[in-house]
Amino acid sequence: MQLEEIPVIGSLLAAGADDHVFDALLVLGPVIIIAISLLGRNLASITLAVAYTVGFSIYIGYKGIR
Repeated sequence: MQLEEIPVIGSLLAAGADDHVFDALLVLGPVIIIAISLLGRNLASITLAVAYTVGFSIYIGYKGIR
C-alpha cells in the first residue's frame, strides 16, 4: 500500500504543492495532538509539542526565504 492510496491522505497529497515535507508536517499535526491527549500534560508531551512547532516554523521560514 502506498501513501497516496490512504483515503484522507491521498486527497491531501493530490491537493498539495508537491512538497512532501510540508505534507508530512500537516499529517503529523493531528497525530501529535492525539498523542498528547493520550499522554496527558507531562514533559514528554510538552517536548513533542514544542519540537513540532519549532520544526514547522523553521521549515516554513526556510521555504519563505528560499
